[in-house]
Amino acid sequence: MNDSISVHHVGTRDLRANLAHHLRAAEAGHTIFVTVDGKVVAQLGPVGHADESLSIEALIASGLVEAPSNSIRQGPQAVFDLPAGLSSERALREIRGR
Repeated sequence: MNDSISVHHVGTRDLRANLAHHLRAAEAGHTIFVTVDGKVVAQLGPVGHADESLSIEALIASGLVEAPSNSIRQGPQAVFDLPAGLSSERALREIRGR
């Protein structure tokens, strides 16, 4: 997300009281997430910048998704030499050593 563009959370009461301010902020490139009882229900943003609002950073900032708590770890993949023509059941028995 661009550093000059910010994300704000606004409750409905604040939105009603300061609508012109929030619309000017959206026009300036800011994204405003409207909340009801702390839950994001709507989004205001600049016209023509819909692709930016779908960034993972914007979704995390909106509270619609959570940032990962750790990176995806992929363990080493084991390679097994098995003869051709084995059924999957027999191949698994061979791999498991049964």
